[in-house]
Amino acid sequence: MGDDPERELADVQREHWQHTYDAHPDMYGQQPSAPARHACAAFRAAGAEHILELGAGHGRDTLLFAREGFTVQATDFSGTGLEQLQQAARDQGIADRVTTVVHDVREPLPLPDASVDGVFAHMLLCMALSTGEIHAVVDEVRRVLRPGGTFVYTVRHTGDAHYGTGTAHGDDIYEHGGFAVHFFPRRLVDALAESWTLHEVHAFEEGELPRRLWRITQTRPAE
Repeated sequence: MGDDPERELADVQREHWQHTYDAHPDMYGQQPSAPARHACAAFRAAGAEHILELGAGHGRDTLLFAREGFTVQATDFSGTGLEQLQQAARDQGIADRVTTVVHDVREPLPLPDASVDGVFAHMLLCMALSTGEIHAVVDEVRRVLRPGGTFVYTVRHTGDAHYGTGTAHGDDIYEHGGFAVHFFPRRLVDALAESWTLHEVHAFEEGELPRRLWRITQTRPAE
């Protein structure tokens, strides 16, 4: 490994996801995720209009937000996934409500302070990120959210069948089949909610095994 094993692992994961998107453009299907449907309701209840999605991938959830009338900025470190998203938005006649930006979540968000009403991230924070990097991402989310804005995210947690198995990379990160996952203990969820209003930590299952996840809904307090 190099001088910075955490960054080296994340860079390897970035390349792995890029190749995966190239080879499997429909790997998650076309239907939006259940957490995105929940987020739509939460955003609507809060009067949100402008949404940021982190780690949008092929955009199945971005497209749902746009079809529901929100304007969405979608970010991902895969330009391939975002190109597929843009084409789908054009095909569905909603391209005017979708913008995309290639972005590495380890870097500051390319948005002004208090510029969006809601942020959504499905399984982004549980990728190959260190605990410190995860805190930095959530700090950036808080910065770009308007006071009263809603943040909905999902993560695999330490009750998942893959936790503690496979290749260990430290910091609750384990690798299976080339994909590294940071499994969240509840204390990390609570730490990330400090200075926020935490509304819900909802346990659910998705996909094969099945994967065990939490869906967290929290808001930036109004000032």
